[in-house]
Amino acid sequence: MAHRLGGRRKNVKKGFQFTFMVVGASGTGRTTFVNTLCDSGVLPKKISDNPEEAHNEAGIKIKPVSVELDEDGVRISLTIVDTPGFGDNIDNEKCFQEIVGYLESQYDDILAEENRIKRNPRFRDNRVHALLYFIAPTGHALREIDIELMRRLSPRVNVIPVIGRADSLTPQELRDFKRRIMEDIEHYNIPIYNFPYDPEEDDEDTVEENSELRTLLPFAIIGSDEEIVVNGRTVRGRQYPWGAVEVDNPKHSDFARLRSALLSSHLQDLKEITHDFLYENYRTEKLSRTINGGDQDGAALDADEMASQSVRLKEEQLRREEEKLRDIELKVQKEIQEKRQELLAKEEALRSLEARLAAAQLQDAA
Repeated sequence: MAHRLGGRRKNVKKGFQFTFMVVGASGTGRTTFVNTLCDSGVLPKKISDNPEEAHNEAGIKIKPVSVELDEDGVRISLTIVDTPGFGDNIDNEKCFQEIVGYLESQYDDILAEENRIKRNPRFRDNRVHALLYFIAPTGHALREIDIELMRRLSPRVNVIPVIGRADSLTPQELRDFKRRIMEDIEHYNIPIYNFPYDPEEDDEDTVEENSELRTLLPFAIIGSDEEIVVNGRTVRGRQYPWGAVEVDNPKHSDFARLRSALLSSHLQDLKEITHDFLYENYRTEKLSRTINGGDQDGAALDADEMASQSVRLKEEQLRREEEKLRDIELKVQKEIQEKRQELLAKEEALRSLEARLAAAQLQDAA
């Protein structure tokens, strides 16, 4: 994690590009969460259904939306992929296929770009770095659709489970619900993004932070685009007859911790896991299918050509690394040369001063 944080600091000046997807049935708080996260109406609210058309199953739609955010002076080019229509049908198999197909198509675009002899300097990486799955606040346990979706998508994206509209549960109900969800995730061996860390390699702060975030899973989310007054303070929240719920109050909601993890502390980690593990696994599977003749996209590369492409990719990567090392070496040499010149100038000035002092002492002696 330490080296990831170092890489993050290098990118602070030029900003970041980050993409996450929100998936969940209607009424779980997807739209409100996104608009609260961006503090603007990024996603339109669903218009009330017409009773005469309620029986029509519209199906899922994949809708990417881009927005520019500024986080403590760091520019983030954020793409949010919404999935309206998920879970609204009796048979949701098509929903699974559509989402998996979208995730894999972004990987295919990267793979195709890597195989080009001349790269497109304006190519945009649209891979999804995180998927927030909104679990309905039933208070019971994971439903079959929840288990199936997270199980299918985890090999392709960093899945982060969240409980939408968490204020519909009492604190005790919420704690019990979180516990049962994590028990189900462990029982069904679903590899969600659980804020990984290595006690032997990572520093104490990283281990402590990731351990704390892991205990919050699944994040209990409350969203609101309204402002209320609580004890003389204007805050984002919801007002109820029994009291007020504040969006950014960690005692009421995990929203602030999740937002910080997504857009700050774990942004780079999510991107690196996407590239180094999820994409590489997909790439290996894709190329293996191609070599074995099982690729259904019509690719016709034989084993020798694939091996040649792999070698070219490795050579290109080594060349870029060598160029970086040369640049660093030249920079270091330049700095050393500048320091040497400064030192020589100071020595010359010192000798000149000593000579003047010696001359002055001779003059006084005479």
